[in-house]
Amino acid sequence: MLDLEFYGSCTLDADGCTTCGDVAVPVRVVKIEGCDALVEDRLGHQARVAVDFFTDLKVGDALLVHMGVAIAKLSDPGREPQ
Repeated sequence: MLDLEFYGSCTLDADGCTTCGDVAVPVRVVKIEGCDALVEDRLGHQARVAVDFFTDLKVGDALLVHMGVAIAKLSDPGREPQ
């Protein structure tokens, strides 16, 4: 399983605030509901985010979230890009 800390130490509670909004938080998908997903950061904090940009998400995928929107799907740095 991908180590979220490889992509930084930001968390949803401490660094994912929409007021400061200039950081992206690495998270893991817990549940998918249409265009939204419940995600969890490395400390277990959960939030609902928009995942409109991704059609192939599944539970367990790692994402980078900025201001409540998933902006990138993270990959294992030890694997070849697909």
